[in-house]
Amino acid sequence: MALGTQVESELEIMTYKGYQGKVKLDEGAGVLHGEVIDTRDVITVQGASSEELKRAFEASVDDYLDFCASRGQGPEEPGRGA
Repeated sequence: MALGTQVESELEIMTYKGYQGKVKLDEGAGVLHGEVIDTRDVITVQGASSEELKRAFEASVDDYLDFCASRGQGPEEPGRGA
């Protein structure tokens, strides 16, 4: 494999509080990336291990819900977005 080549592979779907996140491995950078799917709002996470990514995913969903509450608006319901 040539230097600078990024290899990504989809691993799994994570679920937390009804929100689902797609997980990909970026072998070139040595990290896992996650993104909440089926929402128009952008919620992304990354971690060096599956446990770190899981904690980051859950914390990001909680942060999103707290952010929406602080603005006095309801969060986008899972599965109702893009």
